[in-house]
Amino acid sequence: MTGTIRTVGVCGAGGTMGAGIAIVAARAGYRTISFDRSAEALARARKQTEAFFAKSVERQKLSAEERDAILANMQSSTELADLGACDLVIEAVFEALSVKQELLGDLDTICPPQTIFASNTSTLSITEIASGCKRPDKVVGMHFCLPAQLMKLIEMSPGILTSDETMQAAWDFTERCGQIPVKTQDKPGFILNALLVPFNNDAIRAVEAGVASPADIDRAIKAGLGYRMGPLELIDLIGLDTQVRLSEAFYPITLDQRAAAPPLLRRMTSAGLLGRKAGRGFFTYDGNAMFGA
Repeated sequence: MTGTIRTVGVCGAGGTMGAGIAIVAARAGYRTISFDRSAEALARARKQTEAFFAKSVERQKLSAEERDAILANMQSSTELADLGACDLVIEAVFEALSVKQELLGDLDTICPPQTIFASNTSTLSITEIASGCKRPDKVVGMHFCLPAQLMKLIEMSPGILTSDETMQAAWDFTERCGQIPVKTQDKPGFILNALLVPFNNDAIRAVEAGVASPADIDRAIKAGLGYRMGPLELIDLIGLDTQVRLSEAFYPITLDQRAAAPPLLRRMTSAGLLGRKAGRGFFTYDGNAMFGA
């Protein structure tokens, strides 16, 4: 492995997306520090990560020795100060501008000047997120697809003040991880969510209107359009509460009525039917193993 990035930090690594990003970095040979304020969430993510790699060995995608080396390279911490050793910090925390700005401000005082900050935001402005720290030239958008450990695409978005050097270093990192980077502009939803948020809400409205069952809607989409996962399965995977937050972030910016959260989505979220992580959403699940494990 070559390049200036050697140690990678992931903020919010107790969550599904953050844990997947940590797997991507560690699997590529980077020393990886998984940070989350919840020790319980980190422990759960570690257990799921070990199960994921056990399945990789079982499927002969990794040797047992390779798995052990990857896991040995992964460190968990509830102390933000431990990220001071990182060359790249990727945040995958709550999708709220103020939360991300505050995090970057804190990291600014902890990390050395050369550290790059990347945001996994899917709807918020990279330029606005970068305003939370004093090194906006070192901030870049790096939107992984869920589940990050299986999906290859990363939407790479420079803010107005992102330097060419930062963009290139981040781009090189994604390629060394075996991912497929695509450059997008710093606009709401980038490519995927600009299309998916309204589309997923349309699928929810079809359920709400009684057009068909969730299973039949997904079956039609997969069989007719060639998708590997139906929209309702995808919403269960990302979390119904996440779909609400995406809608709430996207709709005020675009005023696209299709991006507004459907009433059924809000009712299900209020009832705790959050998808895979809760064991029930549009479908019912047994256990909370990491997707792909």
